[in-house]
Amino acid sequence: MVVVTLQRNKCIGCNYCVEVAPGQFRMSKKDGKSVLLHATEKKDFHTLKSPDNTIFDACSQAEKACPVKIITSKMV
Repeated sequence: MVVVTLQRNKCIGCNYCVEVAPGQFRMSKKDGKSVLLHATEKKDFHTLKSPDNTIFDACSQAEKACPVKIITSKMV
């Protein structure tokens, strides 16, 4: 299982996560911040738990590309 977390309130809208992992991230037209697709929100932490291990590499690349370090991804 892959767990990906996004601290959306700290997003600066650079779009790097969307470029490297377009299947998991989109930019909001409303506020210009990143959206983690199919995630649940709790206290402004958006978390995606997916049994699809094939998304890990892309999410890991998004984590590395994020200049404000608000994305975490791990295999559990």
